[in-house]
Amino acid sequence: MSHRLVLKNITHTFEDGGRQRTILNTLNLQVSEGELVAIMGPSGSGKSTFLSIAGALLKPTSGDVLVDGEAINRLDKQELADVRLHKLGFIFQSANLIPYLKVKEQLILVAKLSGMDKRIGARRTDEILRRLGLDHRSDAYPGKLSGGERQRVAIARALMNDPAVLLADEPTASLDATRGLDVVRMLAGEARELGKSAVMVTHDERILPLCDRILYLENGSLIEQ
Repeated sequence: MSHRLVLKNITHTFEDGGRQRTILNTLNLQVSEGELVAIMGPSGSGKSTFLSIAGALLKPTSGDVLVDGEAINRLDKQELADVRLHKLGFIFQSANLIPYLKVKEQLILVAKLSGMDKRIGARRTDEILRRLGLDHRSDAYPGKLSGGERQRVAIARALMNDPAVLLADEPTASLDATRGLDVVRMLAGEARELGKSAVMVTHDERILPLCDRILYLENGSLIEQ
């Protein structure tokens, strides 16, 4: 089994009032294909920094982030943008859907940005929406969707370019227990069935039984529960 996401000896520091602060301290993580890993920790423990580094939004002070074996933190700005578009799928707390685009248009936009052939993009959009039980909502605007449906659209959008890694930031924070469980169950299922490495930052203990591993971020390092 391959590890589609690997963080090796990640350290991240910054200067605060003339003092050097360490947020992540030689952090290591390997996420296998088909695996969903939950990352927990108190506010201020570095979860957002961790997710930004794993998602190629922030370069670590030292260490390497490997996606499908490639050290993405060593790439230039344009190469990083390509990695974010083609190798990484993001799912945010508030879904971050574009309010004036219909459900299917949210996905087609991703295909267009990546240069996907128009017919292939349309076919893939239909396939993913059907797979996630959203085909009957394809012409709905985000304002007409329930919170759970919006998060399912966010998962569909994240899957559009067949990424190696799925990264979710508090995806159940605005959902009730039933809808939160449904969303994470779907995320875990897609990771396993499609061979993705999935990482979810969460405070929601209700959904932990659906995860393959639970790690706690303490003192800049990950500790397995």
